[in-house]
Amino acid sequence: MAGGALMGGQGLHLHLDPVGGAAGDMFIAAMLHAFPDLAERVLADVAAVLPAEVGHAKLSEHVASGITARRFELVPATEGAGARHGAETTYRAMRELLEKAPLSEGTAAAACAILHRIAEAEAQVHGIPIDRVHFHEIADWDALMDVTAAGSICAALTGAQFSLSPLPLGGGLVETAHGKLPVPAPATALILKGYDWHDDGVPGERVTPTGAAILAHVTSGTPTATRPPGRLRCTGSGAGTRVMKGLPNILRVSVFDTAKGGIEQDSLIQLASDIDDMTGEELGFATDKLRALPGVVDLILMVGQGKKSRPVTRLELLVRPDSADTVAAQVFDLTSTLGLRRSTVDRMILPRESDSSNAPRRKRAARPGGQETIKVESDDLADAETLHERRLRARAAET
Repeated sequence: MAGGALMGGQGLHLHLDPVGGAAGDMFIAAMLHAFPDLAERVLADVAAVLPAEVGHAKLSEHVASGITARRFELVPATEGAGARHGAETTYRAMRELLEKAPLSEGTAAAACAILHRIAEAEAQVHGIPIDRVHFHEIADWDALMDVTAAGSICAALTGAQFSLSPLPLGGGLVETAHGKLPVPAPATALILKGYDWHDDGVPGERVTPTGAAILAHVTSGTPTATRPPGRLRCTGSGAGTRVMKGLPNILRVSVFDTAKGGIEQDSLIQLASDIDDMTGEELGFATDKLRALPGVVDLILMVGQGKKSRPVTRLELLVRPDSADTVAAQVFDLTSTLGLRRSTVDRMILPRESDSSNAPRRKRAARPGGQETIKVESDDLADAETLHERRLRARAAET
């Protein structure tokens, strides 16, 4: 696996201002400007997907209308190398590339989720099954690079919350594989249905389909411009390639620390269902599969009594917002349920860190009163012969 452990975004709120617009490369550049330590991970993930003969990703400093920013772009390996060189452009082929590449933890799942949003919109626009989608003007190595890099960033910042200012509408026509169409392009409009837009009088395509899919992914399809109170940690700006008169063509991210009194806050999606027609073996198989899915924070089963006094098993999952739709689909595939209850759950979390330098591994948590508590990872005590031995080893490791 490339890269290292997930950096984590607990206690962080990121607000996006699409000043000039929103494209995949602008989002990535802005995030890497704000979080420069992620650059090595992201570039390694992109290198794992892009064939060497195509080229490599480049992150560079840039000044957009006087604003210091970063630019993220594909540098061809040879002069005149085409973006589609050797590429299959179906959704299935691009997804397989992501799933088979040796990517950092969580990158493939996040990148595939972003790619799925684009493919789903294209399928709806053209009235075809999703596996038959050809990406046309966005189906090139640049798009795959942007999806991979954005997925790597999202995975590294798991737990961070996002908000988004109204999007610039733009104007005029954009050239597509189907001829000239009004902006926003059909796929962009579908992906960002329900989001707020404004007209700043600057024409052109201001939000691309890839940019739209990334924005929808990080905001979990539930846009909000509300920023919670917090301390401003840093900002980052990602520059687009177009030069605009009187307007910096940037997307800016503002990073806020929302932890209060040593207690971090975030929100998760709870998915719940009552099941009365599965055997214990079937439920065990399903829950093992669901627990292993990216984005699943917790899963519990509770026994209860349902309609007609039938015994039921209540399945409850806590899921990262950006994984909720994917996990819900898996619940429907792995269980007999016909419906899921979905709600937002706000959490208060103590900062914690894992000490993996010695066995057994330990998890340390800082309490608001100043104490530090240590808990040994249960799996590292699995070879204990008796309960007494297990407890002795745990106490020794916690001192």
